[in-house]
Amino acid sequence: MSHVVIIGCGVVGAAIAYELSQVKGLKITVFDQQPPAQASTGAALGVLMGVISQKIKGKAWQMRQTSIQRYETLIPELEALTNRKIPFNRQGILMLLSDPVEEISAWEKLVETRHSQGWQLEIWDTAKLKKICPQVDCEKITGALYSPQDRQLDPTALTLALVEAAQHNGVTFKFGVAVLDSQTSIPESSPKCCHCLETTEGKITADWFVVAAGLGSTPLTAKLNQPIDIRPVLGQALKVGVGHPLGNADFQPAITGNDVHIVPVGGGDYWLGATVEFPTNGYEIPPNQQLLESLREQAIAFCPELATATILGTWSGLRPRPEGRPAPVIGKLPGFSNVLLATGHYRNGVLLAPATAYAIREMIIPQGMNGE
Repeated sequence: MSHVVIIGCGVVGAAIAYELSQVKGLKITVFDQQPPAQASTGAALGVLMGVISQKIKGKAWQMRQTSIQRYETLIPELEALTNRKIPFNRQGILMLLSDPVEEISAWEKLVETRHSQGWQLEIWDTAKLKKICPQVDCEKITGALYSPQDRQLDPTALTLALVEAAQHNGVTFKFGVAVLDSQTSIPESSPKCCHCLETTEGKITADWFVVAAGLGSTPLTAKLNQPIDIRPVLGQALKVGVGHPLGNADFQPAITGNDVHIVPVGGGDYWLGATVEFPTNGYEIPPNQQLLESLREQAIAFCPELATATILGTWSGLRPRPEGRPAPVIGKLPGFSNVLLATGHYRNGVLLAPATAYAIREMIIPQGMNGE
């Protein structure tokens, strides 16, 4: 029986664990220094911008499409298996456009492309927008792009359900465990093989090691003398309460514009996010209060009623952004035959988790050898 060790239990690590738990003949252990759904997963807004993204071909689009399709079956599957409710907004994403009218043609081209790929996208003029979403101030808006097949979900609820479902399928989770060192064997011909990790709970041997530790992936890969450089980017968000749904109570899509998200979370409450803050000195990023206030002001400019909302809480998290290469980093750790990377998803960890899990499964169990 092959033993797979996954290091990291954010949404990506948990999705991989659940995906692999459906393959017969695998023993799976997941380690994390913290409880599940901490770090960037715990701070994420869960806005799944797949169809509405401007990625139209290649791996970037393929992964988005795979994930958007998988979420439609994954959420009910997990809810049935765990008896947990995962908040999953099926009312789409509405992107407010403030481009000059001539730039609308670029969006029209995207609509055509998506239709040819079998996906729906609609361009709304301001009259239609005002009628359907009266909470939006159309004064500086030139129109909107509506994506009925994109979704938003609660990343923490999703991750906890993935963990429980994977446990139900026999996966072992160990929290509060840190990796201290590694042992590798160097065969006569490269690549090397990592056969053992030393942890705070003793040595662990495995056939495969999957590094899904976000920002923790850099020190982990450094222990294998092959560091993958992943840097933090801070994001801040707020939860506000209006006391009632904005606009039409029966139509509550996630609204986005100018990289600001207004996310309905039920009961007249909304998440507003998220800032994008880079380190100015080394790796330290103190949250910038001004940027958070500016984000709130932008949200109010889109939906003026938010000005009367009560701030129920604020939070921040660090996103893992690969340095000098595109996100995410998925594949074998250079020089190693059995260390796989599933990390550095930057702002798309929740969106790309199912596709990442599929990709890792394919690397461990090539198609046609799933043994199911």
